[in-house]
Amino acid sequence: MKIKSYFARTVEDAMAMARLEMGSEAMLVNSRKAPPETRGRGEYEVVFADLQEKGQAPDETAGGAPPPSRQPSGDRLSTEVAELKRELEEMRRTLTRSAFAPSQWLASSPDISEAYAALTANEVGPELAREIVQAAATRSSGPRSPVARAAGGGADAFPRALAEELESRITAEPLLGKGDLRPRIVALVGPPGAGKTTTLVKLAVNYGLAARRPALLLSMDTYRVAAADQLRSYAAILGVGFQVLETVAALAQAIEEHRGKDLLLIDTPGFGFGDMDHAGALARFLAGRGDVDAQLVLSSSMKSADLTRVVDSFEVFRPQRLLFTRLDETASFGPILNEAARTGKPLSFFGTGQRIPEDLETASRSRVSELVLTGHRSRALSAA
Repeated sequence: MKIKSYFARTVEDAMAMARLEMGSEAMLVNSRKAPPETRGRGEYEVVFADLQEKGQAPDETAGGAPPPSRQPSGDRLSTEVAELKRELEEMRRTLTRSAFAPSQWLASSPDISEAYAALTANEVGPELAREIVQAAATRSSGPRSPVARAAGGGADAFPRALAEELESRITAEPLLGKGDLRPRIVALVGPPGAGKTTTLVKLAVNYGLAARRPALLLSMDTYRVAAADQLRSYAAILGVGFQVLETVAALAQAIEEHRGKDLLLIDTPGFGFGDMDHAGALARFLAGRGDVDAQLVLSSSMKSADLTRVVDSFEVFRPQRLLFTRLDETASFGPILNEAARTGKPLSFFGTGQRIPEDLETASRSRVSELVLTGHRSRALSAA
């Protein structure tokens, strides 16, 4: 068995290099962005395995029993060594079969292997990528497949099925507030630097001022230096009400006093992993209110493992929706899909830059599919 890494500017180019050298029977083992130390050789790395090297005996590659070793007669030590070698060889075969058996399905079709490579290169979780690709292959195969009929049975059947399968794993709710309750009360929670304050102002403009709805900005962020001053300046420019609140009791009172407003937007402190002990009172208040729509603001440029850890740590707030920012700062959108599929929480809005109020999009399943499958991130102004 031969395993080799190939580096190129795109995943497709690297796969073409591998198949040219190893042949069409070579198996795709893994694909990823090249690590920094090898980035000079290419942007992406794919790993291929040739399970039957040239010149290897067929009975050995097929997993059959190895031919009996030649043993000197009467030499007990040689006999034991030969037996040990046979046992080690059988162990090696078992481990090889176990390691590569889950990837055999990749070799069944170039469409499948290339789709899996593209998804994992965009940081979609390997297990989720496998489920999507396999389900898309089933959805698009066969003359009775609705997708195959819609695409005329042509080359578009599998890509269309892939997009539909991806979209079926997420939901989108670009909404503010809980149902028909008035006022609509929205609290943005999340880690430091996720963009909560900027996003709050964008929402106030697009869903308050533009719709001629009375809005009020409430700040609970008394941790950061001048955080409240920043939001106060925005409120003054927009001509909307603003209050700084230091306690949960004060927040509850402010909500009751401003029931006549249509939209209440609450900015909260950014809590890091080491600060969650200080979030208890606010988390219990927001989680226990049936009229507060808590939305978790996350940076799409975070590593997938860190993103998962953040989402889980903020579950104490019981956020109803996920709001992703900084789409302009990444080229890998798989983590958005990973968390939407893992948690089952709807996506609400996307922040695509620092411009206020332009860089805000309403989330949609087709938009996530577009981002993950093509990496396209054009800016769009959401409709208020």
